[in-house]
Amino acid sequence: MSAPGRPLRADPAPPPASAARRLAAWGVHLLTASSAPAGLLALRATVAGDAAQAFLWMTYTLVVDSIDGTLARAVRVKEVLPWVDGSRLDDVVDYFTYVIVPAFFLLQMNLLPAGWALPIVSLVAIASGYGFSQTTAKTADHFFTGFPSYWNVVAFYLYALGWSPAVNAAWLVAFAVGVFVPIRYVYPSRTPTLRWLTVTLGSIWGIALIYILLHLHTAPHWLVVTSLAFPVYYFLLSLALHVRRRT
Repeated sequence: MSAPGRPLRADPAPPPASAARRLAAWGVHLLTASSAPAGLLALRATVAGDAAQAFLWMTYTLVVDSIDGTLARAVRVKEVLPWVDGSRLDDVVDYFTYVIVPAFFLLQMNLLPAGWALPIVSLVAIASGYGFSQTTAKTADHFFTGFPSYWNVVAFYLYALGWSPAVNAAWLVAFAVGVFVPIRYVYPSRTPTLRWLTVTLGSIWGIALIYILLHLHTAPHWLVVTSLAFPVYYFLLSLALHVRRRT
């Protein structure tokens, strides 16, 4: 405690970040932003009818989104570049790459009933806009609230499984409604419960998906179906943790 009449001494300001840390912090932001041009390349591939290339660019954005947060925390980007909101940048890029790009793919590749295609992808875009704008979209204890707009993953399976346009439409409507249902979904890299199992299974799933994408029209159908095991695990884990919290 300071002596009477003597002003309290302020804590010393932290030393300025080194040039290397600033460069690393900008590098993380650049990595996040790089998903935007990757999304444009996915759109171009979609227009050209090249589904495999479109999905590979969407996979790039998925990989970036899986690692940029971890890198940002390792570099402590918020301390080094406090005037740049990395979370906002991430949300802007994610809405484009996770929602608009796959929605356009579904529309362009004629995967939906002709008369209902535009209204259905519009529903996807509007519901996801609501999802991204919620104040509780990402909870303090590392969950997503409502279906977390993994439309790139949904688009891949609707294309690879070869279901009818009507079945595809039903799934899209169900997931769009799921955005408004406040189930807490696991944040794979941050939710503590079974995190290492989730990350391990997710990595195996990612490798399987890359193989399928590299052999999109020749990969065995059983491998595509088997790869659904991870999304099913993800949903069941999320539902179990949501129920446990409510009880």
